[in-house]
Amino acid sequence: MPSSRLDAARRNVDLEAMSREPLDILVVGGGVTGAGIALDAATRGLRVGIIEAQDWASGTSSRSSRLVHGGLRYLYNLDFKLVAESLRERGLLLTTTAPHLVKAQPFLWPLKMPVIERSYSAIGVGMYDALALVGSRGRKTVPFQHHLSKAGAKREFPDVRDDALVGAIKFYDSRVDDARLVLTLVRTAAKYGAYAASRTEMVEMTRDTGGRVTGAVVRDLETGDERTIHAAETILATGVWTEETQNLSHGSGGLRVLASKGIHIVVPKERIAGDTGLFLRTEKSVLFIIPWPNYWIIGTTDTPWHQELKHPVATKADIDYVLEHANAVLSSDLTHEDIIGTYAGLRPLLQPGTRDESKSSKVSREHTVTRPAAGLTSIAGGKLTTYRVMAEDAVDFAIGPRAKNLPSATETTPLVGAEGYHAVVRSAGRIARAYGWDADRVEHLMNRYGSAIDEVTALVDADPELGEPLRSAPTYLKAEVAYAVTHEGALHLEDILRHRVRLSFEHRDRGVGALDEIAAIAAPLLGMDEAHVAREVESYWAACAAEDAAELVESDAQASAVRNEVEDLLPLIPLRE
Repeated sequence: MPSSRLDAARRNVDLEAMSREPLDILVVGGGVTGAGIALDAATRGLRVGIIEAQDWASGTSSRSSRLVHGGLRYLYNLDFKLVAESLRERGLLLTTTAPHLVKAQPFLWPLKMPVIERSYSAIGVGMYDALALVGSRGRKTVPFQHHLSKAGAKREFPDVRDDALVGAIKFYDSRVDDARLVLTLVRTAAKYGAYAASRTEMVEMTRDTGGRVTGAVVRDLETGDERTIHAAETILATGVWTEETQNLSHGSGGLRVLASKGIHIVVPKERIAGDTGLFLRTEKSVLFIIPWPNYWIIGTTDTPWHQELKHPVATKADIDYVLEHANAVLSSDLTHEDIIGTYAGLRPLLQPGTRDESKSSKVSREHTVTRPAAGLTSIAGGKLTTYRVMAEDAVDFAIGPRAKNLPSATETTPLVGAEGYHAVVRSAGRIARAYGWDADRVEHLMNRYGSAIDEVTALVDADPELGEPLRSAPTYLKAEVAYAVTHEGALHLEDILRHRVRLSFEHRDRGVGALDEIAAIAAPLLGMDEAHVAREVESYWAACAAEDAAELVESDAQASAVRNEVEDLLPLIPLRE
């Protein structure tokens, strides 16, 4: 069986293999949906390749609320099937496929009215719990709801304002590092034989004389070389880029997608006194205040985005909105000065119908799969929690009747780091003693790598200095920087800072202060000389400065213009329509 290890050499070998022999399925798009599709196809025994124009999870899939949840708010719309599906997927991730990455997270739902609101909210959360129990076949994967008085709620969350509640309901969902989930999906797909190449851009689709899509011409952004990948079926999982990529097929069908921006702010853990998260209903949607070990994530917004699709950014108006709604329930009175990080992402909002209603399609509750042209499948919509269902639907649709004899196997396939995870957790004390780490350090590593922690410790065994924390970011070990390159497919410094060692939003300077130290570890592994490192440092610094500047303006148009003044490290080229 192939290794799950992703590095620059493996990428080059995989890219060559994709262009040497035809694939059964070529997946375009390296977010959570595309990664899930690649895994689903590979575990059916299909010859599959996945390409991504930038780094894995570089778009929406690294800029979410980082929750795996059933969508409690959907119960208000009586969308029981959607909630049940999401809760079932949450249970699978918690217990079978990714227990090392997905963790149960308690939330408080503050109540303003003592009787009526508590009654209908209790019914709603009770249904949430019941649907989760049914979805997991009677196995309780998170604790059930618990009712709290005002005093009880204040004990759980001392920072909640006295006038913000008369009591609360404590319920559970779960959280996940979204980018790490995507990386793990790609690695697991590679383990089962998928070919994977990041920084590989589709520039046009190939077609036969009858107009059927037969694959794609792709450009290796690392070298500028172009090559053709032939595939029996091509699947687009390109999110907000769906319409642009569909156009390359010259087909009449396809999906309609609009972009909606959601932003989050990050504040230090000590700035808010609380042991749970908060779930708040707003006039537009919901706001989450989510605890992580070293910080809080607060968001999100939901506003139309009409600017360039690359590099959505938070504006001053966005940040003010989130602060205003958070401060309505927090006594800590957060300000701009408290914020250590922000990030913005674009949701692909699926529009009703398809471009050509005569084309076949499969419409689910939140996502749609359709055929823009012969040989081409397009999927959009959905959410991170239900990526596995979306992937199964996409592959079933693409291969048609063959799906009956090649059913999806992902429901029972643990991701890299999940197999044997619970047994490895029991070895935490031994690992701590062997490497001189405290319990928090080992827990941090377990929650990122699971049973693959032995791959991290192997790097430390080979070079004990890698067992030391980064001076500039002591949450992480030096080994985690090396591992990002040797096992997780990082090709550039920004790949490490944005999607693996996530200092881009965890540190006030977006990780700029750690660049030299990270470069000293990563550059030799990536074969970078001093001039190459200097270019990468300058590129990352300029991008961070532009993001900071964008946060000082009010409008999306201004913010997008400011951010896009800075050229990408590896710019994309116009699609060849």
